[in-house]
Amino acid sequence: MSQAIEGIDPTVPPSGPGCVECEAARGWWVHLRRCAQCGHVGCCDSSPAQHASRHFAETGHPFMRSFEPDEDWFWDYRSNEMFGEGPELAPPQHHPRTQTTPGPAERVPGDWQNHIHTD
Repeated sequence: MSQAIEGIDPTVPPSGPGCVECEAARGWWVHLRRCAQCGHVGCCDSSPAQHASRHFAETGHPFMRSFEPDEDWFWDYRSNEMFGEGPELAPPQHHPRTQTTPGPAERVPGDWQNHIHTD
C-alpha cells in the first residue's frame, strides 16, 4: 500500500487526542480509531457509543487506523478487513501515552466492563 489510495489522505492530522463526540458529551471510550481520510478520532466498537463506525456510516469514509500507541493497523469498513501496511499519516500517530485506556480516567465508570460491546 505504498501508492496513493482513494479514501486515505496522509496529510490530514487527527482531530484531537480523544473521541470527538465523547469529548463533547463528557463520555468515555475503550480504544480510539482515526479516520484515514479526514482525521476524525472516534471510539472503537467495544466502546459504548461506537463513534468510529458511526462516522463511517455517516460519511462513507472507508478506512480508519488505530489511534492507540504501538498499533499501526488499518481497517477497511467496506470489506471488514484489517491490513497492516499503509501510508504514514500526519502526526501524531496515537493518543498521548499518558491517557488511560479506557479513558479518560476521570470519566470511566468503575463498572466500565458492564458497558462495553463484546461482539
